Amino acid sequence: MANDAYHHPSALRNRGPILEALQGILHPDVEGWALEIASGSGCHVEHFAPAFPKLQWQPSEFARPGEEQVLRGIDAVGCASLRNVLPAVAVDASLDWTVWPTAVTHHKGSFVLVYTSNVTHISPWPVTLGIVAAAGQALVSGGHLIIYGPFKVDGYCTTESNASFDSSLRARDPQWGYRDVADVASEAAEHGLELQERREMPANNFLLVFRKTRD
Repeated sequence: MANDAYHHPSALRNRGPILEALQGILHPDVEGWALEIASGSGCHVEHFAPAFPKLQWQPSEFARPGEEQVLRGIDAVGCASLRNVLPAVAVDASLDWTVWPTAVTHHKGSFVLVYTSNVTHISPWPVTLGIVAAAGQALVSGGHLIIYGPFKVDGYCTTESNASFDSSLRARDPQWGYRDVADVASEAAEHGLELQERREMPANNFLLVFRKTRD
């Protein structure tokens, strides 16, 4: 695609398999709102939005004051050319839902999908907690929180390469590192989200599929 030069190669590689997985979870004619947390360059929303034309996509990214160019980069591949993508908003996912942008909180309980990828292992644990808590607020009953990335299972990395990468992340920042699926699922349950599937994905990643079962 024309925008491929703007995106990280790994995001370009994984968006195809992730979309295929999403198409097996969501009906192609699903309607409503979709929130992407940590949209990066917009590589995923650019690919997903045309596949779900009846979803209104709200991209977001962490951006400090003065870093609005991050959001403009997402908009260049999102709302500038895709009718069902809204302008990206700045979100610090570690913060309480009550201080998230009104573009998001205004639709509390209306989102059918909250999606994030490759965030939990390269951010402090409170970011994961904030994503899960926000999903509990944002999602309609029966809506999905879908998290893509590498995780530990039962306390262990699933491959030696993942274990090495996890160690390197923790050496770089002690607050980073692979999260255990059980820990994420436990926190999700506190917000009415039930883990329905842990799907193995290429490159030793997982897709965690949660469904909102209660308020």
